[in-house]
Amino acid sequence: MATMTEPLCLERDVCRVIELLDRLQRSGELPPPKLQALQRVLQSKFCAAIREVYEQLYDTLDIVGGPEVRAQATAKATVAAFAASEGHAHPRVVELPKTEEGLGFNIMGGKEQNSPIYISRVIPGGVADRQGGLKRGDQLLSVNGVSVEGEHHEKAVELLKAAQGSVKLVVRYTPKVLEEMEARLRR
Repeated sequence: MATMTEPLCLERDVCRVIELLDRLQRSGELPPPKLQALQRVLQSKFCAAIREVYEQLYDTLDIVGGPEVRAQATAKATVAAFAASEGHAHPRVVELPKTEEGLGFNIMGGKEQNSPIYISRVIPGGVADRQGGLKRGDQLLSVNGVSVEGEHHEKAVELLKAAQGSVKLVVRYTPKVLEEMEARLRR
């Protein structure tokens, strides 16, 4: 279990579970189809996305209480994040180094435009482009653990500018909503 000073890292635990499933399969003690199904789930991109969002929330939630209380609150927040994204791409975490050249992307939208905040452009050759994790059409959900859902454009800009060293973004890919918003602005 991670301590308050040690960040949570579940990737190692998931890899260990997969190794144990391999051993169980070879032993023949459990039916292979069920073990294989569980192994596929644990190795899926969806499971990796859940783990990333859980770890990000675990590191940023300000919860008073022991590790169990923190884990329960994080689990509930993770479920809420995925429930909110139903019908959309699932949230994912993108970490970018903060350099003198900036982060290499532009955002648009915000409460004042009655829309979510979106990545409107990834600058070719910029930090975000070189890292490869961010794409045009990503909705910005949080910046370094601070939610920007339903916030003004300027708040997101301030959080991005205030980041030191690196910035952790939670985003979800929803390009159709961005296209609708751009069409509205062109009118």
